[in-house]
Amino acid sequence: MTDAAPWPTQLRLHKDRKTLTIAFDNGETFDLSAEYLRVKSPSAEVQGHSPDERKTVAGKKDVAILEVNPIGNYAVRLVFDDMHSTGIYSWDYFLALGRNRQAYWQDYLDDLAGKGLTR
Repeated sequence: MTDAAPWPTQLRLHKDRKTLTIAFDNGETFDLSAEYLRVKSPSAEVQGHSPDERKTVAGKKDVAILEVNPIGNYAVRLVFDDMHSTGIYSWDYFLALGRNRQAYWQDYLDDLAGKGLTR
C-alpha cells in the first residue's frame, strides 16, 4: 500500500493578489507567484493537447489573481486579471509546481529567451 498524497491544509491569496500560499499536511509550504501560476496554467489553452501544442505565455509579469474558486474537494480554478480562467489546479499539480518551481521557472525563462519574448 502506498502513502496518501499530501493534502492541502491552507490556501491563501495574499492581499496584493500576486502570491498564493499553499500548505500541505506533510509540512511543505509553497508561495507561488501569480505570474508563475498563470504561465504554468494546466489549461488546454496553455498546455495544448500534446507537448507539441504547449504554448509559451509571455507578458504576464504583472498579472494578478482575482478569484480562487473551489472545484469539488480536489482542485481550484484561478481567475486572473487578464481574464484567463480555464485552468483547473489540482492539489497534485500545486504540489508539483511547488516542488519543481526552480526547474520549471528556469525552463520558462529559457523558453522565453529562445523565442525572443519577455515576461
